[in-house]
Amino acid sequence: MDIETIREYCLNKKAVFECFPFDDVNLVFKVVDRMFALIDLEKPDRICLKCNPEYAIELREHYDGIDGAYHFNKKYWNQVFIESDVPDSLILKLIDHSYEEVIKKFTRKQKEAYHELS
Repeated sequence: MDIETIREYCLNKKAVFECFPFDDVNLVFKVVDRMFALIDLEKPDRICLKCNPEYAIELREHYDGIDGAYHFNKKYWNQVFIESDVPDSLILKLIDHSYEEVIKKFTRKQKEAYHELS
């Protein structure tokens, strides 16, 4: 899997857009206005994804290619190495999981904005 495949997968989700809110190398994917994924274009071999805390620990114990995300709250964020022991199918599922974790925490206003979009 490559970052372009991941990028397209993320952008095909409802209400998702990409931006560079931190600098010109950290590509962020947001749903409505909340971040669910980040790819450092200087280190395109990994993606940072939000995760349920218990599931995050389980994944880190099972896969060498999953660690706590650098510069993120490691309780909620994992970095997943694209070329590792993590199967491509699981990477896509973890993107879905991250997206859903963010949507679950939406405020009423964010939920309304999300549902208004086609």
